[in-house]
Formats: sequence, structure tokens, C-alpha cells
Amino acid sequence: MSVPAEPRPRKRSEARERLLSTASELFYAEGIGGVGINRIVSASNVTLATLYRHFPSKQDLVIAYLETVHDAIAARTAGLIEHRRGSELVRTLGDEVTAEVARPGFRGCAFINAASEFEDAHHPVRRIVADHRGWYLELVRDGFAQAGHGRPGNAARHFLMLRDGAMTAGALDGTTIAQRTFRRGVEGLLRSIEIDPVDDHEDAD
Repeated sequence: MSVPAEPRPRKRSEARERLLSTASELFYAEGIGGVGINRIVSASNVTLATLYRHFPSKQDLVIAYLETVHDAIAARTAGLIEHRRGSELVRTLGDEVTAEVARPGFRGCAFINAASEFEDAHHPVRRIVADHRGWYLELVRDGFAQAGHGRPGNAARHFLMLRDGAMTAGALDGTTIAQRTFRRGVEGLLRSIEIDPVDDHEDAD
């Protein structure tokens, strides 16, 4: 199932929302594998039957968690980049990365964290991760293309790798160094718009 760029409408259920909210907090804070179903049920103050009525398996709950994270990022990003194009769009996306690294309780990228727990690239959780990253890559690529970069796909992949590094370094090495290093990298990519690319080929999938 592909991750849509726009938040998806869902039927509201207080028990479902409570379960998903509780699971999301625990999965992000402690890791998916370290949090059992019984703990989620207890912390959500629902019955096991209620959980399985909304989420037939833990995998369904994990996928819903990641979809909810994507929806929140997509909604926040849409508001941030509205009416922004080109270099301004790229810088705005970069500013959001540095802001996220400084967020209280930050433990890295939820999607990178999830991928580290599921080795099989064809697992449904990994497919959700791949869909999210593909959506984000295209967003950044559009910004570089609008700014006139000769190889916008290459620049976007470089940006995504810088973001991955900032997310990891922010969780492991501290906020300041991760933010400062990431900002320098983004500015370097923007300056490269005026430079003929060393590699004449656009990166493929």
C-alpha cells in the first residue's frame, strides 16, 4: 500500500485513537520490538478484544503508527512550503529538519528507526518506510528542479542522505553539531546549482 502525499481520512473511534496514540508514543520512545501488545492495551485502558477489533495484529498497529507519522509530516510540510519554490523551498525543508532535531524527546527519524527493526526489504513495514522516503525525495527534487539544478535528483538524494545523517547525529551526538553540519551541507547543495555537475548522469531508482 502506497503512502499518500495527503493525510488520509479515517473513521473516528475514541478507543482506536487512544490505542494508536499510546502505541505511537511507546514505539517511538522505546522501539517497536521492545513494546508488547499487553502493555499497549494496559496503558490505553482498553481490552485485548478492543485492540484486535481495530488492529488484527501488531503489524497492523505498527503500519497505522507509521502512516500517522507520515500524515503529520505531510500536513506540517504542506503548511510550511505553501507559496515557496526553488531554493526557498529547499531551505524551508532544511529548516524543518533542524527544528525536528531540537524537538524535546527527539529519538531520531521514526522511519529509520522502524527500518532498523525489520531487515526484510519486502516486509510491509519496510514498504511503508520506502513509500514515505520516496514521497519526501520527490518533494526535495521538485525544489531543486525549480531552482534550476542540472541534476535535481542527485541533489535531492544528497539532501536526503544529509537529513538521514542529521537525524542520526542529533540522536547520538547532540543537537548543535547536527544542526550546524546539516545547514552547511544544504547551503553547499544550493551553491552547486551554479556549478556544472561532476557526474553527467541523473541517479536512477
